[in-house]
Amino acid sequence: MLLTKECDYAIRTIRILAAGERKTVRAICDAEHIPYKYAYKILKKLQKAGLVQNKRGPTGGYYLIRTLNSFNIYDIISAVDERIFLCECLRDGSECPLNTKETPCLAHHEFVRLQSILIAEMKAKTIEEVLQIDCKQSIPIYKEA
Repeated sequence: MLLTKECDYAIRTIRILAAGERKTVRAICDAEHIPYKYAYKILKKLQKAGLVQNKRGPTGGYYLIRTLNSFNIYDIISAVDERIFLCECLRDGSECPLNTKETPCLAHHEFVRLQSILIAEMKAKTIEEVLQIDCKQSIPIYKEA
């Protein structure tokens, strides 16, 4: 499995917003070296997933709406990419002629095991832990004045 650029950029976006400040798309792109053409698409997906919100206007920008200890890398990746699979045969509804009840595919069973480990590891740490930010000492969510 290879994480897409979009997943990488989404994680970087969360990283810059983790300080608790509202950031413009331009500021996010400049700070995290994200191509501008990806930014709005990623932010829209993160917003739909309930991770970020935006405020329009001259003092507008994007900000986190969840605390850093309430979500993980899996939440970010699944918000922007539905393809979190080691291989195609692990998707729901996927039918592989080499993996049937009569002749089970041993490789498929290993892929299932590895897939569950991968997902468990992506869920194991909160973003607070990954970024090593103490939510008690910093304000992880932008607060409207």
